[in-house]
Amino acid sequence: MPICMPPISRRSFLHRSLWAGAGLAFAPALRAAAKDADPHLWALLADTHIPADRTKTQRGISMVGHFQTVTQQLLALPRRPAGILIAGDLALNSGEAADYATLRELLRPLSAARYPVHLALGNHDHRERFLDALTEQPATQRPVATHLVAIIPGWRANWFLLDSLEQTLSTPGLLGDAQLNWLAEALDRHSDKPALIVLHHNLDAKNGAFSLKDAPGLFEVIRPRKQVKACVFGHTHLWRTWTDESGIHYINLPPVAYTFQPADPSGWVQAALARNGVKLKLRCVDPKHPSHGQVVDLIWRAG
Repeated sequence: MPICMPPISRRSFLHRSLWAGAGLAFAPALRAAAKDADPHLWALLADTHIPADRTKTQRGISMVGHFQTVTQQLLALPRRPAGILIAGDLALNSGEAADYATLRELLRPLSAARYPVHLALGNHDHRERFLDALTEQPATQRPVATHLVAIIPGWRANWFLLDSLEQTLSTPGLLGDAQLNWLAEALDRHSDKPALIVLHHNLDAKNGAFSLKDAPGLFEVIRPRKQVKACVFGHTHLWRTWTDESGIHYINLPPVAYTFQPADPSGWVQAALARNGVKLKLRCVDPKHPSHGQVVDLIWRAG
């Protein structure tokens, strides 16, 4: 399942991992952190593209520099968020072990400040090298043996982290039947709160095709289950939101790293959960960007 790093000391960083599976309740580390954190505030990130070489740039952007700026913004929040979710493409290009080693070091300030971090995978990641670099968790303890999935419980909503990596360096993504079956069962077991889905690949059709190959299968799972209120993803390096005919909201996160169009914002999204929806606030890497501070209020569908 995705790596779920509870807030721990520098010394024990990555030696104690919280692995979230079906039926997870608050682990002690997260319960303790919630005492002086905002239980309704979450930080949503995507497309960090961290390279092994800290000085490397892409499209004129320092990926490490952007990540460090976002880290500073997170550490400057008045209260710690309940969790930080990073929706894939953690590594620069092909998910090399050295990329994840750099990512591990960059996460240390957040871990030292007791920020829980939850990591999912994208098409520029490599599942085995990711696991080797960041955990020793055996495959036998995963809810889905072939993929990394997790449930992150919250006070007002549960987050379901999915793994849409089909093949490293292949743009489309795939969840697969086993993961979709797990999601359906997990949603049915956790129907008492709003459910928020997090994955890497986008869920809008472009030129008649989805970036997620089995997006129709995902829709078959989530649309009839009224507790599913929103899907969060990255991949496109664009910031936008929309709502489908069933009332599910789609939140396309901006990249932490580089954008494909110079005018688009890079950064992250601050999500403040309410009882009946969420207030999203765009936090740009460049605070002078015209979109910095943009607020979007989403109301949950009934049911």
